[in-house]
Amino acid sequence: MRSKTFLKMAAIAGMLALTGCASKIAEPEKYSGFLKKYSDLKETTSASGKAELRWVDPDYNPADYDNVVYNPIIYYPVPKPTTQVGQQALDQILNYTNQQMKKAIAERKPLVTTAGPRSLIFRGAITAVDSSKEGLQFYEVVPVALIVAGTEMATGHRTMNTNLYFEGELIDPKTNKPVVKVVRKGEGKNLSNENTPLTAETLKAVIDEMAIDAVKFDPRQKS
Repeated sequence: MRSKTFLKMAAIAGMLALTGCASKIAEPEKYSGFLKKYSDLKETTSASGKAELRWVDPDYNPADYDNVVYNPIIYYPVPKPTTQVGQQALDQILNYTNQQMKKAIAERKPLVTTAGPRSLIFRGAITAVDSSKEGLQFYEVVPVALIVAGTEMATGHRTMNTNLYFEGELIDPKTNKPVVKVVRKGEGKNLSNENTPLTAETLKAVIDEMAIDAVKFDPRQKS
C-alpha cells in the first residue's frame, strides 16, 4: 500500500514539475504565420510584468505619428467550434478582445478610418498552432490551446490550463513595414476538466492585461 501511495505521489510531483516548467512565452512552433517575420523578436517584459516577445524599430518615435487606423482583430487561422469552445464563446472572446484593444489604442492616439502621412496601421490576431509536450496530453482548440496541466483526480478527470495566443503589429503605411511587433501568450483561468466549457470569462483577465499593456507601452523600454 505504501509503495502504491509513494508511486502516486511521485507521479503527481512529476506532473506538477512539468506544469511549472511551461513556457511563459509563445514558442516558435506556436507562431501562426500572421506576422511575416519572427526571427527579430526578443523576450521582454510588459508594463504589467508579463513575459512577451517584442520587436521595436530602433528609429520608431511615437511623436512622428498623429493617429492610428484600427483593423479589427481576427482569428488566424479561422477556428472551428468544438463541444468545449462553441461558436458563441468564440464570438464573445473576439468581440471582447476588439472592444478592449480598440479602447486601449484610442487612449494612445486618435483612431481614423483612412491612413494619412502621419498614421500608423494596427493589425492583430488571436492565434494557435498545433503542438505537444512530452508527459502532458495536449488538447488543441483553435484559437485557444488547452493543455492538461493538473493531476489525476479522484473522478478520473484532470485540471486544464487555458492559454490565449496573440500576435500584433503597428505598420508605417509610408514604407508598408512594421515599426512594432508583439507575440504574446496569456494564461487564462483553469478549467476543472475536459468537459468544462470555455467561455469569454475564462480569458477575460488575459485580454484585460493585454489592453493595459497597450496603453502603458513604452517603446524606449529595452528588451
